[in-house]
Amino acid sequence: MKKILITLSLSLLFIRGMADEGMWLPLLLGQQVYDDMVKKGLKLTKEQLYSINKASVKDAIIIFGGGCTGEIVSSKGLIFTNHHCGYAAIAAASSVQNNYLRDGFYARTQADEIPATGYSVQFLLKIEDVTNRMDSVLKGLSGTERSKKAADAMAAINQQYSDVASGVEARVNALFKGNQYMVFVYQRYKDIRLVGAPPESVGKFGGDTDNWEWPRHTGDFSVFRVYADKDGKPADYAPSNTPLKPKYYLPVSIKGLKDGDFSMIYGYPGGTNRYESSYGVKLKTDIENPSLVELRDMRLKYMFEQMKNDPAVKLKLASNYASIANYWKFFDGETKQLLKYRVYEQKQAEEQAFLNWAKGKPEYEQIFNDWKKAYDQWRPYARHRMYMTEGIIGSPLLAYASSLMQLENEMVKKGVDHADTKKALSAADKARTNYLSESNTTSDKKIVADALRLFHDNINKDQHPIGFYEGMRNTYGDLKDNATYAKFSENIFTNTMILDDAKWKAFMAKPDALTLQNDAAYSTASTFVRNYNSKYGPFRQQFIAANDDLQRLYLKGVMQMNPGKKMYPDATFTMRVSYGNVKSYQPRDAVKYDYVCTMAGVIDKYKPGDYEYDLPARLIELAKKKDYGQYIDRQRNDLVVTFITTNDITGGNSGSPVMNAKGELIGLAFDGNYEALSHKIAFDKDLNRTICVDVRYVLWCIDKLGGAPQIVNELKLVKQ
Repeated sequence: MKKILITLSLSLLFIRGMADEGMWLPLLLGQQVYDDMVKKGLKLTKEQLYSINKASVKDAIIIFGGGCTGEIVSSKGLIFTNHHCGYAAIAAASSVQNNYLRDGFYARTQADEIPATGYSVQFLLKIEDVTNRMDSVLKGLSGTERSKKAADAMAAINQQYSDVASGVEARVNALFKGNQYMVFVYQRYKDIRLVGAPPESVGKFGGDTDNWEWPRHTGDFSVFRVYADKDGKPADYAPSNTPLKPKYYLPVSIKGLKDGDFSMIYGYPGGTNRYESSYGVKLKTDIENPSLVELRDMRLKYMFEQMKNDPAVKLKLASNYASIANYWKFFDGETKQLLKYRVYEQKQAEEQAFLNWAKGKPEYEQIFNDWKKAYDQWRPYARHRMYMTEGIIGSPLLAYASSLMQLENEMVKKGVDHADTKKALSAADKARTNYLSESNTTSDKKIVADALRLFHDNINKDQHPIGFYEGMRNTYGDLKDNATYAKFSENIFTNTMILDDAKWKAFMAKPDALTLQNDAAYSTASTFVRNYNSKYGPFRQQFIAANDDLQRLYLKGVMQMNPGKKMYPDATFTMRVSYGNVKSYQPRDAVKYDYVCTMAGVIDKYKPGDYEYDLPARLIELAKKKDYGQYIDRQRNDLVVTFITTNDITGGNSGSPVMNAKGELIGLAFDGNYEALSHKIAFDKDLNRTICVDVRYVLWCIDKLGGAPQIVNELKLVKQ
């Protein structure tokens, strides 16, 4: 196995044209990268890819919701994205009587489209380089002082480029670890409506078992529409709003694909750390990832127990469960792949090459001595932080209770009649309503009990909240007995005013700090949060400041060490383009995976009544008849469901359009393969694959399975 990062010379690391690695800023592709795209098969010009003066592909790509990508696919503002990206909206629109999550939904007319409350989309208007302006403010600064000045300077630039009245928002992003700054200007539209989604048995087919796996047979798509006022401007939801007329929308190809075809993906990859240090890799594999996996596994177990037996509970917990489960499996796989491919050792080799170059250069030669000190000072407390975020505050009740600390602070400092306190009370009341609508007491009781037990057993006793566990032992029993934690948790849930409408109403009518402080849930949550914030939070802040400085300096040196080499910045949830090919692969000896999955594979996996592998009766009926219409793959005489490419993506790219050489939509990216889950830190040119739902399957599900041909009729189809 030849890995892209196995090298003793850092110079080799930055010759990106040799593989499909790279999440490139479309504004700054450069001739070298563009020429490589053309060599691989691209038929579009640079201006067709990105332009601020003319309509281009970038105008069809949107930020969907808070962390996904979507694409405009019709002249009437129709949006394609992933099922898991629209999951919360589908669940929110559902009820036990009209269970769109279970049964699917397609609006027959625009009047039937359902408002997706809380959702918005953002179109990128332009990107500008503001590095010189930022550098003039930050010159000579480091640590927390630099961080504060950077935040202030970015806020000023954001304000300058934004226009709230027009829905225009600007966000400055630090690239190359703060060696470059770009401002990204967006326009946000808030009237988004659900148009269609397949049944969950299609949209999540394979469930957690198939997540991050190839072969994959999931129809991971949903359909929305963006609306505007009569002048085409952003507006809050109103029945009088009309579908947005976009600057550009993607044509949709049902011509099919073959192994080796050019593929291009636009989107908003959320975050990578390809320039991570060896110290960071080791902290992740030793402490951070194993802790996260253990604690999420516990939470998922208790949630699933309740969800599988009660449709109402499933609807209530569905969105939260899906979010937790997705990255539970990712971080488990990431650890295994980082260790398997010896990424820590690869990083050490790269760093040694850097140290050899840095000898006699005062600015750089002490970087790794300082880096080691920073990690050594933080490492003893890293597990504590994970057990707080994923354990104690992983409980919905304790998370909500901890949010009331601001309210307590206002009451104590300003009194209950102060305007700020009244505002905090109103916010707390509203947040409680949201919490109650999304929580399940039975599962959360078990989460609280286990989180407290695991914290006691696995976090250094010197770091425990003073007196907390001693008090628990004195009242509830032996701390080695699981029943002790169960009884303590039961007491919290029985006595907290958060779960008692009468007590809460009385508190809202006559609020006082003492009542809040004595509340069972609040007392527990605030005890742990204060313990962390007062004693260990400062260590975290010092570590972040030092790590930021050293990462920036290291990458600055790397670029000096490799002058003229084309480099791409880490993903920062800003628009990127990646390119590669549709391609099969061989994950291990004697095993080769095809580049597509078909309906035949879906039927092979089908298990009637199974939680993950059930299917709608209508789908089985159509598949038996091979009633695939114009969406059939003639070469295989079957319906292609999914395919894989070599494109470089990460979280945030969910819903990204996968395009052919002419910029026509051929699929939606929705996952990666297990063998390359180290991709946030180390890209593997041989094993990395992006898993995509074929657009022909999407259209078949809408048209044939869903009986909604009117949606397909909106599209500009490119046929054989």
